[in-house]
Amino acid sequence: MEVTTTAHSSDGVQPIVCFTSDEPAPFAQETIIITKQQDIEQRCRINYLEAQQIRDKAKIKALEEEIILKDAKINDLNKRLFGKSSEKSKKQNSEKNTNNSDQAPKRNRGQQPGSPGHGRTNRPNLPLVHAAPLDLPDEQKKCPDCGLPHIRKPELDKQSDVIEVEVKAHTRRYSRPAYTRNQGCTCDNHLPTIITAPPPPTLIPHSSYDVSFWVEAILNKYRYGQPANRYLQGLQDLGCPVSPGTLAGGLKNLAHLFDPILEALYIRQMGEKIFHNDETRWEVFVEIEGKVGSRWYLWVTRSQSVIFYCIDPSRSATVPGAHFAGLQNDLVIIICDRYSAYKKLARLADNIILAFCWAHVRRDFLDAGRAFAELNEWGLDWKERIGNIYHLNKLRLEHWNPELPLSEQSKQFTQCQQTLQDALQRMHDEASKGIMQDNNKQQNKSQASKRSNSAQIKQKKVYQSLLDHWQGLTVFVENPDVPMDNNLGENAIRGPVTGRKSYYGSGSIWSAELAAALFSITQTLGVWDINQRHWLMAYLTACAENAGKAPQDINSFIPWLMDETRRAELTRPYPSQAPPANSVQTHLNS
Repeated sequence: MEVTTTAHSSDGVQPIVCFTSDEPAPFAQETIIITKQQDIEQRCRINYLEAQQIRDKAKIKALEEEIILKDAKINDLNKRLFGKSSEKSKKQNSEKNTNNSDQAPKRNRGQQPGSPGHGRTNRPNLPLVHAAPLDLPDEQKKCPDCGLPHIRKPELDKQSDVIEVEVKAHTRRYSRPAYTRNQGCTCDNHLPTIITAPPPPTLIPHSSYDVSFWVEAILNKYRYGQPANRYLQGLQDLGCPVSPGTLAGGLKNLAHLFDPILEALYIRQMGEKIFHNDETRWEVFVEIEGKVGSRWYLWVTRSQSVIFYCIDPSRSATVPGAHFAGLQNDLVIIICDRYSAYKKLARLADNIILAFCWAHVRRDFLDAGRAFAELNEWGLDWKERIGNIYHLNKLRLEHWNPELPLSEQSKQFTQCQQTLQDALQRMHDEASKGIMQDNNKQQNKSQASKRSNSAQIKQKKVYQSLLDHWQGLTVFVENPDVPMDNNLGENAIRGPVTGRKSYYGSGSIWSAELAAALFSITQTLGVWDINQRHWLMAYLTACAENAGKAPQDINSFIPWLMDETRRAELTRPYPSQAPPANSVQTHLNS
């Protein structure tokens, strides 16, 4: 390689370098001669470095967007965990700040001082126990100064009622007189040598535990959400220790007693037309071939008169598909969230229409506003729009006659119907416009300067989800009897979720199936306002009297089959037996 350097100067002396002068630097006067190969190599290297710089800038920009997105998620989670729950609009917040000095003092929670009360609660179902009179001592029945006795005035006697709740465990001993055959009796009737009355009926043969024991165990776990160990610990504190194996084995033996009731619930539900569906995880600690982990799923289907649960290791569409295989109507509506299993179910079944939940859509906008500060006002604005749809639907339902078709409704209903449809159309147009502006970079250039790329992506996803589910979100317009949200289904599953957090699922498959069955029965009884303790005592007593089997005729235990007198009887609390008066007197003296 040959390099020749030539310096040009008027006086033969190298000029002094001066960076502030307009004259060129000395090296600008020099001529460097390199080979063609070196020139090509230098140009290639320059092009390579420029390409690397472009890639690095794109990578840095992508990482910056990722950091913004992660910061938004962290901000959202922090606000959910530590922030105040507020969905007030910007206008309301500004008015609050301007009028802060004139703001009235904060109102305390609960009943306000000076407001009229509701009086003492009437309890007509509590038995009345007359205790021994609480009389004055002899020294207080006379004047302390002169010693003259006070005059007795029965018409001025006072009464004091004290409500007592006595929780106790006891052993009830039955005396069974024994008889032997008369010596003069020569009949060949195979009578036993010692003849006694049969023992009291029990649910489990040769068991010493009464129906009340199992009713308390069922209610504590499947209604009140308490773990079985806590119930056993309470019994031990009352002097009645019971081993966990005894309780688990007994519940396993009782599981089949509820099968006829469960079948009746399913048949009833399959004849209805509107359903609320939801699902939640449920741990079942059993190893199954081909399944990894212990996560199962508890599915709930709520209709007008029945709440039905089923447990399954899968969260696929086969579970609701199997449940709705017994539908009796040509067309039904399922109100649910946007989970893909329900969408697949609707694609496979022509007689199922999905109505999606507006509460989930509302949550999408609020979550986006919490995640990105620049979307906060936008999210709150859409929250108010959705609230207005709820309001318009409520006004419409006030004039709705369920016995008439939509074409024959009143004029007021028709006006409210048109106002509702117009509001929904404006929402649809706004979402469509937002999608089109986001796709057109030139039209959205001014907005892009205000919002980050991650915020725009989030906004587009919310809009797109709204439009994709629009058909299911507007089912309630042509079907006024369909609610706008799935709150009934989600409320039904709250009890089991509370129990899951307490005893963390089930330890066997039969236990999980029993939990689903008892959740179904107890919550369906709640829909019919039937006292669950009263019903369980009556039903399990009938099972005990039938030698530990389900009664042949269960119509008197099915809410929609029993007569009004029977339903009114089971609606009241279970009639408790009042303790004897001497026990009350002993308690008062102690």
